Amino acid sequence: GLSQYSSDPRTEWDLNTYSTRDEVLEAVRNLRYKGGNTFTGNPPSPPYSTPGLALTHVLEQNLKPESGARLEAEKLVILLTDGKSQDDANLVAQTLKNMGIEIFAIGVKNADEAELRQVASAPLELTVYNVLDFPLLGSLVGRLARVLCTRIKEKRSSENPGSIPVNLSPQLSPTDLKISAVTSNSMHLTWNPPPRPPKKYRIVYYPSRGGIPKEVVLDGAISSLQLANLTSHTEYLLSVFALYDTGVGDGLRGVTSTLPLSPPAALRVAELSHNSMRLSWRAAPGATHYLVLCSAAPRGAEE
Repeated sequence: GLSQYSSDPRTEWDLNTYSTRDEVLEAVRNLRYKGGNTFTGNPPSPPYSTPGLALTHVLEQNLKPESGARLEAEKLVILLTDGKSQDDANLVAQTLKNMGIEIFAIGVKNADEAELRQVASAPLELTVYNVLDFPLLGSLVGRLARVLCTRIKEKRSSENPGSIPVNLSPQLSPTDLKISAVTSNSMHLTWNPPPRPPKKYRIVYYPSRGGIPKEVVLDGAISSLQLANLTSHTEYLLSVFALYDTGVGDGLRGVTSTLPLSPPAALRVAELSHNSMRLSWRAAPGATHYLVLCSAAPRGAEE
């Protein structure tokens, strides 16, 4: 299977989409590169990526039985990144590793090798790679193929049949996500915990039109969260995951929009003279500054 990611991961094909080598190679030849994050204003430098969001997508979507994941098959994830992480991939990476899924991390150009080493499985000398540019990825193919085959054989010989399921039962996932007290920069989330209390909750939220994903990790005894410092008049995608030592439940998802900023009101004009006037208005809640613009009315539009 293959997924691309920037601010919004996208599955290109699942484990069960193709059944022959030629079909996979043809899909690779026709693959269109997914560009990076879109930012308003000045983009961060160096380039940034969202491997935590990507690994969550792999866990939720690509490694489910309906996507072709088989319980008896060994499971490997190869993470390719070309920028410094703008989200925390360590927690979801550890969840994958706890489930017996091996992670290989490959960095290109500006990738942070320290981050790669945190995400990858041990031994790091076999699972972490870094190259200076994309054309040099070809130099890794032979070695990586040999390492992958060897690791699969080793895992098969050392593990008993019947490994840990990739995703836990839906009964071990939170339910009934409720979003309330929505303002221009905050909202409150509550959910019903699963019958079996999780060790932790992982809440991921980000603007639906692209932006920096953020996450909060809560103790498993907590089932509510106040989100603050949000962007006004913006639609947010929300996901709540229950984390266990043996895996992660299906994500509970929601979507809502923050309110627009309240404008000032009741504009009044007083103390008019040939070259001055006094303006007054009702304050906007939370405003720290006001920008006042004035210009001469077009000829014939004076009131």
